[in-house]
Amino acid sequence: MSISLVGRTILITGASRGIGREIALSAAAKGANIVIAAKSDIPHPKLPGTIHSVAAEIRALGGQALPVKLDVRDDESIAQAIDSTANRFGRLDALVNNAGAIRLEQAATIDMKRFDLIQQINTRAVLAMSKAALPLLEESDNAHILSMSPPLNLRPQWLEPYIPYTVTKYGMTLLALGMAEELRRKRIAVNTLWPRTTIATAAVEFEVGKDYLERSRKPKIVADAACEILSTPSTMMTGQTLIDEVFLRKIGQMDFEQYRNGPKGTQLALDLFVDA
Repeated sequence: MSISLVGRTILITGASRGIGREIALSAAAKGANIVIAAKSDIPHPKLPGTIHSVAAEIRALGGQALPVKLDVRDDESIAQAIDSTANRFGRLDALVNNAGAIRLEQAATIDMKRFDLIQQINTRAVLAMSKAALPLLEESDNAHILSMSPPLNLRPQWLEPYIPYTVTKYGMTLLALGMAEELRRKRIAVNTLWPRTTIATAAVEFEVGKDYLERSRKPKIVADAACEILSTPSTMMTGQTLIDEVFLRKIGQMDFEQYRNGPKGTQLALDLFVDA
C-alpha cells in the first residue's frame, strides 16, 4: 500500500545539490511540493547548484518549488524556513534531514571547532528541524521525518578510525529511534535511510577520494528509496534504520544497474558503517 505524493509538501535540507537535490527532483516528479532548504543561495566557485537552480529544475518538471536559504545551525533560520513553508503551501507532510557535514579524522587530532560544526549540522540539526516542524506535521494525515543516517553498527572497525564523525551520525539515528517512539501516538513516522554503497557526490569526491566515484552509485537510488518511504502510510513503518538497496529489494525493485555511476562490472564500494 502506498499514498500518492501529489499535493504533499516536503521540506528537504541540504537540497541544493547531491542526494538532497535528487530527492527533490524525484519527489517533484511524483507531484509533491518541494521546499528546497540550504545555505547555497548564490553559486559556489567549485560546487554546482543553488536553491534557485534546483527550484528552476522542479518548475521545468511542472512542479511547485520554494527555495529557502537555511542554516540548520541557526534556530531563527529554521523557524523562518518553517514559517515560509506554512505561508506558501499551508502544510508540511514530510521533513527530510539531508544536510550533513563530514570529517574523517581521529579523536586525537580533530580540531574541536570542526567537531562542533559537524555535531551542529548533523545531530543537533535533526532535533532542531524536527522540533520546529512538529506543529505542521501533526496536521498531516501521513507525516514523515526521514534522516540520512546509518544503522547503529558498533563493530570496532567503525568506532576506531573517525569516532568524532561517527558519533554525530549515530546521534542522528538515536534521535530518530527515540522520536519514532515519542511520536508514534501522533502517527508521525520517523525513520532513517543510508546508502549501501558510496554515492557519487561532491562530499565523496572531496573527503573519500575521486577514485571512489566510479565505484559508486548515482544519487537516484537514495532518492527512489526516499520517495517510497515517504509514500508509505506513516502507521505502517516507523523506527526503522533502512538501507536503500535492501529496502528497494523488499518492495520489488530488482534493476540496480541503472544506478551504477561507473562502468559495468566495476566493483562497488560499500559505504561507511555497512559490512555487506
